[in-house]
Amino acid sequence: MSWFTALPFPRRRAFALSALVTVASGPLHAQVAPATPPANEQDLPVTVRAEEIGGRPDREINLARNVDITRGQSKLTADTACYRLVEDEVTANGNVNMWRFGDRYQGDALQLNMSTGRGWVLNPQYKLQMNNAQGRADRIDFLSETEALVQDGTYSTCEGPNPDWYLKASTLRLDSGRDVGTGGKTIIYFKDVPILGTPAMSFSLSGARRSGWLPATVESGSKGKYGIMVPYYFNIAPNRDLTVYPRMLFDRGLQLGATARYIGETARGPYAGETHVEGLLHDRITKTNRWRFDSIHNQTLAPGWNYGWNLHGASDDEYPSDFSPTVATSAERQLMRDVYTSYSAPYWSLTARAQNVQVLQEPAAVANPALAIPRPYDRLPQVSFHTGRYDVKGFDWAIDAEATRFAHPTFDSGNRLLAVSQVSYPFVRPGYYVTPKLMLHATKYSLESNAGRPTDLSRTLPILSVDSGMVFERDTKLFGSATTQTLEPRLFYVRTPYKNQDDFPIFDTAETGFSYAQLFSENRYVGGDRVSDANQLTAALVSRYIEPDGAERLRMAIAQRFYFDEPRVGRVAGGPRTGRSDLLLAASGRIINNWNFDSSVQYDATNSSVYAQNHGVRWTPGPMKLLNAEYRYVRDSFRNADVSAQWPLSMRWYGVGRVSYSLRDHKVLESLVGLEYKADCWIFRAGAQRFVTAAQATSTSAFLQLELSGLSRLGFGNPLESFYKSIPGYTRLNSNVGRP
Repeated sequence: MSWFTALPFPRRRAFALSALVTVASGPLHAQVAPATPPANEQDLPVTVRAEEIGGRPDREINLARNVDITRGQSKLTADTACYRLVEDEVTANGNVNMWRFGDRYQGDALQLNMSTGRGWVLNPQYKLQMNNAQGRADRIDFLSETEALVQDGTYSTCEGPNPDWYLKASTLRLDSGRDVGTGGKTIIYFKDVPILGTPAMSFSLSGARRSGWLPATVESGSKGKYGIMVPYYFNIAPNRDLTVYPRMLFDRGLQLGATARYIGETARGPYAGETHVEGLLHDRITKTNRWRFDSIHNQTLAPGWNYGWNLHGASDDEYPSDFSPTVATSAERQLMRDVYTSYSAPYWSLTARAQNVQVLQEPAAVANPALAIPRPYDRLPQVSFHTGRYDVKGFDWAIDAEATRFAHPTFDSGNRLLAVSQVSYPFVRPGYYVTPKLMLHATKYSLESNAGRPTDLSRTLPILSVDSGMVFERDTKLFGSATTQTLEPRLFYVRTPYKNQDDFPIFDTAETGFSYAQLFSENRYVGGDRVSDANQLTAALVSRYIEPDGAERLRMAIAQRFYFDEPRVGRVAGGPRTGRSDLLLAASGRIINNWNFDSSVQYDATNSSVYAQNHGVRWTPGPMKLLNAEYRYVRDSFRNADVSAQWPLSMRWYGVGRVSYSLRDHKVLESLVGLEYKADCWIFRAGAQRFVTAAQATSTSAFLQLELSGLSRLGFGNPLESFYKSIPGYTRLNSNVGRP
């Protein structure tokens, strides 16, 4: 064996070598080490290996045949090389391979200063560790340890020598320290076909957020009209950003918009919010200026004290249906404006708010006012107070008070004072419980009426309720698995005296929907304007199957309300005053692995018919395999069927779809069909969606998107948003990236 050793010497200083050389077969080996322990990569020893070594050991070492030069995590191999010790610089030729901070470069010739990281490599192929990117070039100049300049090169995150997509740039600056790649005179190729060209572009090397132009997007509005949007993203700070965009709508004109997001924390507490504004000067169709804004903010001013707002507005009734590209926003008809502040202490809380709603009427309401959406009352302002304690010598008590000024542009306005106090004494014992409760509901009105009705009204009603139940358990099996079955009977009695309330206004009150929770509430109205008289008993029986780990496998319930006296309080004067003694049956759970269901039936015992029912099932047999089916029915209202799915069609093709159909009106309410193709470094999405934007208007939009992993998304429309909102349980194909 032949070997060569060198004594330690300080880096980049003059030194003396004492050498002993023995000639034998095999490679030569040399090691140059510093005199003191290394503090960083540059202070580590340089180890060189080769079959032939020559030159001056104190200045220059010439290496030939199977050259290997290593310092720390940096390594270089080549046919020949020269290492200049004073300059700490290497030149290499022939089959050059370099591993540098996890990145790899292959080329014909190389020069590198190992102290500064500056140098160059000719005709290189490279592979970056940060995002598995690769490419080739005429030349790469290493400007520092973290920055490289690629001349006439390519870049791609695809594996293999022939990537499916790549970008080709005259210059490409890769700065891992700033996590940014910047290209000049760039063309993006897909399957060797140029699909996009730009004089300059920039992108994140790791996929993290950064400022810059986002890809232009062709969009389809809710009425199928197309436009193009070119957004610019400002990454202001890790906790705040701003996106501004011009959007050219081909049929309407130029729209400008901006979205700002922020989240953070002060010494007093956290805060977060998002604001979006957009406007269109002189719409070519309506000949008017049109705009929209949305703003949400929440902030803690001090421990227990916070404030915020939830503000939305539009210039006209048709703005959402004209400009919104999604089902949810295009169907908006009520835009909330709410400003609030609240303070919470251990045993009480106080909230003040001002609130109103902008109602966007459908076009049909202009011709037929009977179809108009009623405008809710404004709360200007509303002050609410709550206090309560649990287990005070066995008693639970609470007081809720509210003072509200209700205002309306056309209806009578007025003030309402409301106070609801309650006290209960729960008896809880192993296997059973009994909870008697006494409530006092007091209301006072001061009205501004021009209809000759009373302006000063008051109402005080006591409410008595008793809630009781038992729990039985037994060990059993369900579908072959050991479970614990419970049997839980429950009785709930309510007694409220009758008071005629026909003269009382309706500011914010509606009858609650029939549900299991509503069966065990004292008042069948929500809001403070009506208190239902009651002499009724609700009986229920619940059975649950619980697995050994505590998970609920199956729940079944049956409940019915029995009226000893028929309810007489109606929501409006002269309105119906009867209450249905309906029967409710409900079941939900997991039948077998990957099969979940939820079902409920409301049976009208008076008319011996089903009043409402809802049945839904979800099947998830594997990754990216999902099937939802639902049937919903309410007598004299609607009868709809809904089916949605995500399913693999082959190894790489996936299909998504949804159909919501009105069995009563015999028409499609919403439909969606889409295809996705997942390759190793890109995803293709295409499809179309049709949905109802108003009572007599529909919209059809199409989307087409090519997602280049590690670079950007190109195309038109927003298929991901449509898939998420239309298909419950949808999973993104590259789910490791996270939801946008």
